[in-house]
Amino acid sequence: MAKSKNHTNHNQNRKHHRNGIKKSQAHKCPSNKGVDRKFLRNMKKSRARNLSTAKQLIVAKYRKDQAEK
Repeated sequence: MAKSKNHTNHNQNRKHHRNGIKKSQAHKCPSNKGVDRKFLRNMKKSRARNLSTAKQLIVAKYRKDQAEK
């Protein structure tokens, strides 16, 4: 009796390319796992003290008003 075929890759390459081979999506927020502890502590404190863009505009407008008085 002849041996039966165990595996074939026939037509797989065409099927993969039919919808395009895409790069994997990068994560929006990469993990901080394995990052230097000192750097992480500094980043945490700097984020707490930095203002968002909207708040920066409000503060800038307030300071401008104060300078005009």
